[in-house]
Amino acid sequence: MLGIPQAPLLRLQLALLVAAGAGARVSAPRSLVWGPGLQAAVVLPVRYFLQAVDSDGRNLTSSPPGQTQFKVFVKSLSPKESARIYVPKPLDRNDGTFLVRYRMHETVHEGLKVEVLYGGEHVAQSPYILKGPVYHEYCDCPEEDPQAWQETLSCPDTEPQIEQDFTAFPSINLQQMLKEIPKRFGDERGAVVHYTIVNNHIHRRSLGKYTDFKMFSDEILLSLARKVTLPDLEFYINLGDWPLEHRKVNDTPGPIPIISWCGSLDSRDIILPTYDVTHSILEAMRGVTNDLLSVQGNTGPSWINKTEKAFFRGRDSREERLQLVQLSKENPQLLDAGITGYFFFQEKEKELGKAKLMGFFDFFKYKYQVNVDGTVAAYRFPYLMLGDSLVLKQESPYYEHFYVALRPWKHYIPVRRNLSDLLEKVRWAKENDDEAKKIAKEGQLTARDLLQPPRLFCYYYRVLQKYAERQTSKPTIRDGMELVPQPEDATSFCRCHRKTPGREEL
Repeated sequence: MLGIPQAPLLRLQLALLVAAGAGARVSAPRSLVWGPGLQAAVVLPVRYFLQAVDSDGRNLTSSPPGQTQFKVFVKSLSPKESARIYVPKPLDRNDGTFLVRYRMHETVHEGLKVEVLYGGEHVAQSPYILKGPVYHEYCDCPEEDPQAWQETLSCPDTEPQIEQDFTAFPSINLQQMLKEIPKRFGDERGAVVHYTIVNNHIHRRSLGKYTDFKMFSDEILLSLARKVTLPDLEFYINLGDWPLEHRKVNDTPGPIPIISWCGSLDSRDIILPTYDVTHSILEAMRGVTNDLLSVQGNTGPSWINKTEKAFFRGRDSREERLQLVQLSKENPQLLDAGITGYFFFQEKEKELGKAKLMGFFDFFKYKYQVNVDGTVAAYRFPYLMLGDSLVLKQESPYYEHFYVALRPWKHYIPVRRNLSDLLEKVRWAKENDDEAKKIAKEGQLTARDLLQPPRLFCYYYRVLQKYAERQTSKPTIRDGMELVPQPEDATSFCRCHRKTPGREEL
């Protein structure tokens, strides 16, 4: 029997899913429904919950046969309130659970009614009533008590990477940063943005000409500010690929606390979840198709029906990726690797060939996924981990915010930096199928926990909170800074119950 560990952010009726036959019947009343999408106070771009299908008192670890008969309806409690709410079909995670998503395009003040049906019969405690107000993503209505907000989201008590990053910075000297960062990192080639948050309003100025990616840092900061009152603070975000601060703790002068999306073993940057991951959360079911939720329901064939090869597709952003293609040509029975676009090594295209682009979900037709760094950490890694293939990860000095919780041979298979043992690891996986499947499953379950959307919002807030606590002087709106306004949403109505009557109409 295979147990699924409790996820700390999903504390509503959590179930232990154990093995039963794939042909077992589904019992709607005995099924379980849980998740943050059933809590009115948890404001997310896409709200979601899960349902485990249960048969005759036993839980399932595979989907019921045939097309899913689950249907979900989400509507306003009051007939006087009409709300645009998009509810796609439930996503089958192929392990006895279904992921139900819905995106609200306006706020309802009376509340929501959520009905979950299986074959016309209510599932578990359906219908679920979410007493209003239930705010949509673009409703500017921050919780004034950050502690209450964190408790509502069930934020973890600690995040190991955050604790590790701030050990080098018991205090943060703003005056030193103002003098040093523009000189060290703000030249023409710079990709740094200087932010000040005061009274929950966000101001910024750019340093250098490669700062177009500020759209991504802007959008997550604005989203947070709509949900919770942020601390006053002043900081710099590096929008480039590589971490910047390479001074050691004992150096004189010491390291500067600059914030980046990727860390490395030889740098001291403070790490946030990548722009790719946060953008996929904010634009899920709207502007992106590959996001942290959708990938969970598009993991390809079952383990036994996947192609027993290692697989890779990607750009030529690192020489080892070219080595992968050469290995693939020499060992096609073990590896299918191809470069889809040449930029860094254009002279190699004629020799190695160019592979056709593939949809990301099609990657999971293969049993083993090779993760090789790009310019820094490969930002596909979290999505690969959420699939149900075994990930073979290149050893790397680069890391994202969640790597610290992962262990080689428990959550993925490690591969040497130069890929010299890749084929050996693929052969091992083929010869030890049960163990390979177990590692793939453990990695997937751990990634589901670490990469839950509420937890990423918690992570961002905790970094800003820790940073603000250490500042030794008052944050200031500097010359040249501009206000980053909240986006206008003229098509939606939102009345914030936390604001005074004179400011209710947004």
